[in-house]
Amino acid sequence: MLRAGIVGLPNVGKSTLFNALTSSNNAQSANFPFCTIEPNIGVVNVPDERLAILAKLVKTNVIIPTAVEFVDIAGLVKGASKGEGLGNQFLANIREVDAIIQVVRCFDDVNTIHVSGKVNPIDDIETINTELALADMTSVEKRIERVSKQAKSGDKQAILEQKVYTKLRDLLSDASFINIEEHFENEELEIAKNSQLMCIKPVIYAANVSETDLANGNAYVEKVKEYAKKHGSDVVVISAKIEAELAELSEEEAKDYLSDLGVQTSGIERMVQSVYKLLDLTTFITAGEKEVRAWTVKSGSKAPKAAGVIHTDFEKGFIRAEVTSYKDFVECGSYTVAREKGLTRLEGKDYIIQDGDIVHFRFNV
Repeated sequence: MLRAGIVGLPNVGKSTLFNALTSSNNAQSANFPFCTIEPNIGVVNVPDERLAILAKLVKTNVIIPTAVEFVDIAGLVKGASKGEGLGNQFLANIREVDAIIQVVRCFDDVNTIHVSGKVNPIDDIETINTELALADMTSVEKRIERVSKQAKSGDKQAILEQKVYTKLRDLLSDASFINIEEHFENEELEIAKNSQLMCIKPVIYAANVSETDLANGNAYVEKVKEYAKKHGSDVVVISAKIEAELAELSEEEAKDYLSDLGVQTSGIERMVQSVYKLLDLTTFITAGEKEVRAWTVKSGSKAPKAAGVIHTDFEKGFIRAEVTSYKDFVECGSYTVAREKGLTRLEGKDYIIQDGDIVHFRFNV
């Protein structure tokens, strides 16, 4: 399952946001640093209105959306890379996630203490990025030291790894997240991807604002957007306080509340969509009388790979994929009509799964 880590300095609203994300109170929220010590984990369903429509057509009551696992990680302070605060634990936890959601305080509140005594979102971002880069730098230097001995003996793989790690070390000196696809290709890119560095993970900046700034943002948000654009990251404007209130409302009440605030969708929905976009993911669907279920694959995945997400045997014994687009299926109303109209296709091993494809895999084991 996809994992996204929620990080941030103490008292920026990340545990409040996590509680709202998971509609729970698992993450203790308090007005002091380190109120989250062990990482809290919650599974959040990905909103997809297509599933309910399909469920009515295939006559099933069972809907299983795809999901994202969110991990609320202990607050970070300056010096974490050297073990300050809960640094070592923080860094170990963040290495295990696929994407990073960095919650940034973009609101003024005299009643909520800021760890550095003032609200400055760019300073907050750079504090975290610097600590991650310093920790990554230590890791890379150890790898350079290890492979350089092998490289001296003429080992081609070691020479290649040494080149990649040295370049990564130089890039880390900027203390920001690195888009490795801009700097590496082919074999070098694979080595960089497998380095498990924190600074190469996709990042979303969650600009946490007050209720009054949710619709239009504020000067703090503009600074975060400018920073994110420069570094190839995404920004989602959220109000952790509002999200916590929405979690207590019915679906209809939540829609009305958002409308009153001048926004169409919740910050959580936008955040999940942003994670999907950032990780370049695609959803395909299986639908029948038993259940309607959404599955996630990397965009560009071929049919056998998608079959393997359901079960490894499906990929090993893949024969064909029976595919109907969501739009065609809804217009036809059933598999029978879709087949009669020639809108259901049999695709082979080279077929690339498209978002919203309704798929039935044929396999042999």
